[in-house]
Amino acid sequence: MNATMEKFGFPASLVAEFDHWVVLARPAQPTLGSLVLAAKSAATAFGDLPAQAHAELKQATAAIERALAEAVGYAKLNYLMLMMVDPHAHFHVIPRYEGVREWRGREFVDCGWPKVPDLGHAVALEGEELAALVAWLKPLFAAGA
Repeated sequence: MNATMEKFGFPASLVAEFDHWVVLARPAQPTLGSLVLAAKSAATAFGDLPAQAHAELKQATAAIERALAEAVGYAKLNYLMLMMVDPHAHFHVIPRYEGVREWRGREFVDCGWPKVPDLGHAVALEGEELAALVAWLKPLFAAGA
């Protein structure tokens, strides 16, 4: 585990785990189903990850795309590797869609559609709400394993 994983709520936010990567529910949801794909490594540069981690991205991204297609029916999926504040190799995975998605009585609007995602406009989930999001997404990853 590294500090970036902890920042995004690991282990409570864990929805899927691979040998070199974890998929976490993103506490700030700019769109419904937003995730963090975080390397387990201490590497702070993408190129410093071991070759096996790069190879495993195929499996991790396929699982993410399958699960989020079922969960939110996205039109596009953005993988953003920003690493400006959180230093360890990770992607913000943002499902993109036109209009609104509803979940548990809350609306999630893709305010940036069809341009870049508006990360500053996010629904903050914590505690029981974040746990409910994890519980909703986790079986979608297990179903495709």
